Amino acid sequence: MSEQLPPCPACGEEYAYEQGTLLVCPMCGHEWDAGAAVEGDAAGDPEIKDAVGNVLADGDTVSIAKDLKVKGGGGGTVKVGTKVKGIRLLPDGVDGHDIDATVPGFGRMQLKPSVVKKVD
Repeated sequence: MSEQLPPCPACGEEYAYEQGTLLVCPMCGHEWDAGAAVEGDAAGDPEIKDAVGNVLADGDTVSIAKDLKVKGGGGGTVKVGTKVKGIRLLPDGVDGHDIDATVPGFGRMQLKPSVVKKVD
């Protein structure tokens, strides 16, 4: 018998399947890394982890782990290695965008934890 996969964090459906190292929801198309997913701790507060599994907290400094194309307004690309200081966590983020931050050169935006790495 196979192990039960977690439900989709975006829509809550239980039909997720594995595709390489990612989990995929066929109902809404959401893809996520099971290791970097939002998990609850004993107090019921969610833990938000970066791309490599480090737990993030309000006020942390992170760096962008992959180039990000910016939609709308001026557009452009946030380059790998861009440092973002003083992040704010959004446990109830939209579409997995659980980090609110001011990205240098781009202004306020919401980021997915899977595209950032915590800077020590």
